Amino acid sequence: MNNIIKIIFFAIIILFIIGLGIFGLSQLKVDDFRKAAVIFVVDASASNQKKLSEQKMIIRQLCSMLDPDDHIKMLRVSEDSYIIYEGTPQSGAEIRKAMEKFTQLDANEYGTAYGLALKKSFDHALNMSKEGYIPAVVVIGDLENEGDVSKQIDWDTLPADVSNVKNKNDEFSMMFLYASPQKLDMVKERLTPVLGENNLIIGNEVTTSKSLRKFLHAIGR
Repeated sequence: MNNIIKIIFFAIIILFIIGLGIFGLSQLKVDDFRKAAVIFVVDASASNQKKLSEQKMIIRQLCSMLDPDDHIKMLRVSEDSYIIYEGTPQSGAEIRKAMEKFTQLDANEYGTAYGLALKKSFDHALNMSKEGYIPAVVVIGDLENEGDVSKQIDWDTLPADVSNVKNKNDEFSMMFLYASPQKLDMVKERLTPVLGENNLIIGNEVTTSKSLRKFLHAIGR
């Protein structure tokens, strides 16, 4: 009789544990994974060459942290701006070769077409947003305005340009790395009212690791 009671008692405990497990699983929410599209703006101008090698390492590091289903585009910035790579962030060898080949100093070029590069990056962000991606723009360089004025950043109109993207996709985020503290402070003043603290990330050469973590959180990683 005692053995029967023990068996019933253990059966009740096992059923209770199983019930708790089923209830717990029913409360779990499946992560709503969203692909991200990250558009890199890479400064290959003369004024940024000293830090470029370190910056390219940071780009490769960030790409390795992205998901294979994410998509990246890479825009070179110097006197002009154009795409030097697009595709999966996990193609490390292709990304490295593209940056090595297309970010070398061209002595015939003068200026930094950051304004043109940002305009192109915003267009890419909007297009990728229509495809279901979370868009983000990462600007890596000194943010110096040099050369053709028409291709430079217009700091007065930049907030409106960013707001246009943000209004069409509230998850849009931006990160600025390696500019001087003065330039980064200007970015904060102009763009925080548009993007907010969580979707605007800045970092100098000392705080890049912290900035990368914050950026990954902003795009849901």
